[in-house]
Amino acid sequence: MTDAPRCGWATGARPLDVDYHDTEWGVPQRQPVGLFELLVLEGAQAGLSWSTILAKREGYRAAFAGFDPVRVAAFTETDVARCVADPGIVRHRGKIEATVGNARAWLELDDPVGFLWSFVGGAPIRNRPATGADVPASDERSERMSRELRRRGLRFVGPTICYAFMQACGLVNDHLTTCFRESQCAALA
Repeated sequence: MTDAPRCGWATGARPLDVDYHDTEWGVPQRQPVGLFELLVLEGAQAGLSWSTILAKREGYRAAFAGFDPVRVAAFTETDVARCVADPGIVRHRGKIEATVGNARAWLELDDPVGFLWSFVGGAPIRNRPATGADVPASDERSERMSRELRRRGLRFVGPTICYAFMQACGLVNDHLTTCFRESQCAALA
């Protein structure tokens, strides 16, 4: 759908970004590993462009055991050092160590899927923004999520990161009303 109307950030973007927009962004995600992956990637994106993270996504999957939180939680300092040396990911020691710690904290959650979806009452929020200016960087839900994740020991989960995570995994549908994906994602709710 090369000529389909899209959200502004995906218009004229790199093919990888367009494909992500067209197939994944805003689709309700209820698989634990998928949610953990997006939480890690959104945290890794802090201070960088999402395009950078998407381009390194396969590297992240390889470096972090397919985002299996059980395997990542078992990482040792040797694994952290391996990741710091891996050009396939963003080699930021703090973010890498946070990923390992976040996997451990994730495993302490009784029901990570239910916990994350509880911030939107279990069903996606459909915002229907008319323009990109109508899309917030955070909201009261992402602020609550951030506080609760931090309280449980997770890092790189500020309100803006949590809001981007909520958009990515379909807790919030922020596709523009003019975007062909808005109604498609809403139908998946």
